[in-house]
Amino acid sequence: MTLPEVLLWRELRKRPQGLKFRRQHPAGRYIVDFFCAELALAIEVDGWAHDCQEVADRDAERDAWLRAHGVTVLRVLARDVLDDVTLVVEAISHNVTQYPRLDARGTARRAVEW
Repeated sequence: MTLPEVLLWRELRKRPQGLKFRRQHPAGRYIVDFFCAELALAIEVDGWAHDCQEVADRDAERDAWLRAHGVTVLRVLARDVLDDVTLVVEAISHNVTQYPRLDARGTARRAVEW
């Protein structure tokens, strides 16, 4: 894991909003940086390499595959994590309140009011 991923993982493993995240989670032929099964949410940390067209094209292909399999992808910039990881986690926590939670069978439940 990169430094921004390590910093974000330190915070996500504390279970913000009571959500469990997995790191380096396999998804088909891809590996997502972080995954929350309850929300079917993948979080990707994008560093400078994601600015090049070839990597951006691969990211778009991966995101399309994940969306086709019911996974929402949330991308955060590595530099934002390095600047203020707490702010990034707060933004993630705010963002996830809009996603329906899934029960053990993958059936959508009503989102919890925070």
